[in-house]
Amino acid sequence: MSSLMWFRKGLRLHDNPALLAAIEGAKHVYPVFILDPYFLRPDPTAPSPGSTRVGINRIQFLLQSLQDLDQGLQARGSRLLLVHGDPVEIIPSMITQWRVNRLCFERDTEPYAKERDARVKELAAELGIKELVTPSTHTLFDPDETIARNKGHVPTSYGQFCKAIGTPAEPLEAPTSIPGPDPEKKGIPTISVPTLTELGYGESDQEFLQQIVKGGETEALARLEVMMAKTDWVAKFEKPKTDPSAFAEPATTVLSPYLKFGCLSPRLFYSKLMAIYQKKTGHSKPPQSLEGQLLWREFFYTVGHATPRFDCMVGNSLCKQVPWTDDDALLAAWRDAKTGYPWIDAIMTQLRQQGWMHHLARHAVACFLTRGDLFVYWEKGRDVFDRLLIDGDWSINNGNWLWLSASAFFSQYFRIYSPITFGQKYDKSGKYIRRFLPVLKDFPAQYIYEPWKAPLDVQKAAKCVIGVDYPGPIVDHAEASKQCKERMAAAYALAKQSTDLPSQEAVEELRRTVNPGGVKRKEQYGAAGSMAPAGKKSKGDIRKYLKK
Repeated sequence: MSSLMWFRKGLRLHDNPALLAAIEGAKHVYPVFILDPYFLRPDPTAPSPGSTRVGINRIQFLLQSLQDLDQGLQARGSRLLLVHGDPVEIIPSMITQWRVNRLCFERDTEPYAKERDARVKELAAELGIKELVTPSTHTLFDPDETIARNKGHVPTSYGQFCKAIGTPAEPLEAPTSIPGPDPEKKGIPTISVPTLTELGYGESDQEFLQQIVKGGETEALARLEVMMAKTDWVAKFEKPKTDPSAFAEPATTVLSPYLKFGCLSPRLFYSKLMAIYQKKTGHSKPPQSLEGQLLWREFFYTVGHATPRFDCMVGNSLCKQVPWTDDDALLAAWRDAKTGYPWIDAIMTQLRQQGWMHHLARHAVACFLTRGDLFVYWEKGRDVFDRLLIDGDWSINNGNWLWLSASAFFSQYFRIYSPITFGQKYDKSGKYIRRFLPVLKDFPAQYIYEPWKAPLDVQKAAKCVIGVDYPGPIVDHAEASKQCKERMAAAYALAKQSTDLPSQEAVEELRRTVNPGGVKRKEQYGAAGSMAPAGKKSKGDIRKYLKK
């Protein structure tokens, strides 16, 4: 009996039912990871180093995880077989060349993965594979089972989802030994874990490669133990109360990258968490608690798996059809930390450099790009996050952008994060801004969030003249947020007029009515600068359109 264990996510040895199934009764096990060009093909034209889809921070985390997985396999008598290419072409070749009888891999619910895996299963069956093991262990619960428990309906609210779930299974131990590949059967060229340079990404760019965590199961388990040792902190943890400006020591667990790559089993995390809750009375509860955060992950995985076009506005049954602005200049200013709002630009700089930022920081910049100030398509911001975040996860990323743009799940579009006062609540002196925007480091605290208000002599003393060394605000927040609320109100009103999604013709007509010419930018200005307020459509114009 020979088994092919295909690693994709699930880059771990602990609690890995697919791996345990591959080992059972097998004389030889072939642990494989395929460097898929769909994700990893270098793209020198991309806005930051990396591939077309993925930035180098996340690629580096993946390579570190593969290196650690290989070391774990070698310690148990095996090794990781790494190859380049399209899995749909390579897996059948491996089955044939290595005379594999059993194929094992962890289930993946992302659209690309579902299409890829369906084709691989078809080809494996044609080649005579009768044992196919694909457990759903990237999440606590099988999404299809959760939907079945919800009477066959996709749960579209967190509360509804929580009523439909059961209790997760206990995590499984890692195997102590693994049968190695048959040394006589070669035929498929394999490589060692490559470097970023060997993958074709050029020399490491330190601006885009300042990870706060290192990839791999070993690191994941060590970080989990450190976090779980702080039992009082774990028991009292409420995510909305954590500090988005904390950067030397993040205010959350930073375990999300390990969950994204499957270096850490969610069932192990959950089990450790429950053990602490059993000992601590009065611990925090979902949705704010750490358990609640795991369940949010499950919720978005379930909804994303079962909702066609979950990653789009058009054709997504859950999504409000909003007349967003398609403005690449505004998007680039936001992405490249040049909005002129230090709180926003510092967050986007941390994202670019470290591939991570606190969840409330994500909320602030996502709101700013969409319904708060710039009124840019949420899909555009989603793509930037998906590229740059180490923990960029298709289901969670799309779910959060739908939420934060008030397109789905959350409807209080008028609750807007101020790009000035929100950060001040946590960091009055601006330490976070000074860390990630050193051009502003010498500004007095009273001006650090609004440096354009500083007198010119203060700007010169700080060696940073606004409009020269650092941009002025790209929009006037008070005026822009007012316009955004009016546009969102119009989109919500349009949605109420139909039992189905509004037609795109209706959305385009609404765009021409409430958003003519897109968002008006502020002129760049210095200390004494000013400008006339941006133009807007009146509420009367909007009402006239909606009554048509």
